[in-house]
Amino acid sequence: MADTSESTVQPSDSTRPLWVAMAVMVTVLVLAPTVVYPVFLMKVMCFALFACAFNLLIGFGGLLSFGHAMFLGTAGYAAAHASKAWGWNPEFAVLFATLCSTALGVVVGLLAIRRQGIYFAMITLALSQMVFFFYLQTPFTGGEDGIQAVPRGHLFGAIDLADNTAMYAFVLVVFLIGFGAIWRIVHSPFGQVLKAIRENEPRALSLGYDTDLYKLVAFILSGTFAGMAGGLKSLVFQLASLTDVHWSMSGEVVLMTLVGGLGTLFGPVVGAAVIVTMQNYLAQLGAWVTVVQGAIFVVCVLAFRRGIIGELANWLKKPL
Repeated sequence: MADTSESTVQPSDSTRPLWVAMAVMVTVLVLAPTVVYPVFLMKVMCFALFACAFNLLIGFGGLLSFGHAMFLGTAGYAAAHASKAWGWNPEFAVLFATLCSTALGVVVGLLAIRRQGIYFAMITLALSQMVFFFYLQTPFTGGEDGIQAVPRGHLFGAIDLADNTAMYAFVLVVFLIGFGAIWRIVHSPFGQVLKAIRENEPRALSLGYDTDLYKLVAFILSGTFAGMAGGLKSLVFQLASLTDVHWSMSGEVVLMTLVGGLGTLFGPVVGAAVIVTMQNYLAQLGAWVTVVQGAIFVVCVLAFRRGIIGELANWLKKPL
């Protein structure tokens, strides 16, 4: 009996590498602010959550969206407006932003999910462009100027998030909640069915699964977590702008996911860290940053076809 209870508590051999990787990631994120600028780390976490949300859709659901920036940008505007115009506390502003992206995910998902492959991707891109031009013309967004000087507010009415240390702790907690939720979704029965649909949708359909419903739920969940990242980002930088809803942002999240490792849990986190670091330290190159990113992307695709974490997981023969 003792052996049985112990085996139920301890992680299995297949999940132990995931828990080790999780412990390493949390340790790095907790200690990193002592040596790295906190705002840079917060940007990494926001984009890492965005990439994880996108990976949930393409890596585990097999659905390529070219318009995921609309969820990031929508949540950014929602959180910024709620915080600046309505004076909401940051926790409510982020929650409101997340719900707005969820609602947008329902609408877009119902329109796009009935198509597959390139048709699905093009529909998401077209709808994303419609959202972009809507925010460009809508008065409350500030047009090309965006919503500036967004107050970070006081968490629970007591903790002043103007302090970068407090803001970092808030972002870290929300990121870990989002990452943990995605982990749980992937390893749930829903996640297993989603993988089956990705591998062979006709077979999953023949087994009695409503594949369109599963894909719609995955799309909505992906939009929800992307919105969570967008709401955080607008508070961190105290700005919501058209950059976050532009089609190029949708391309960046694809790049982050592929560089880190498609269909892996920790790949998008690593990919986001790599891309954001490149953008930060190569900013002096101006427009050439895009060229350098393209070259590195080509090298990664040729040398690490599974992505950085994907190749590491293949070498270890363990899931990451």
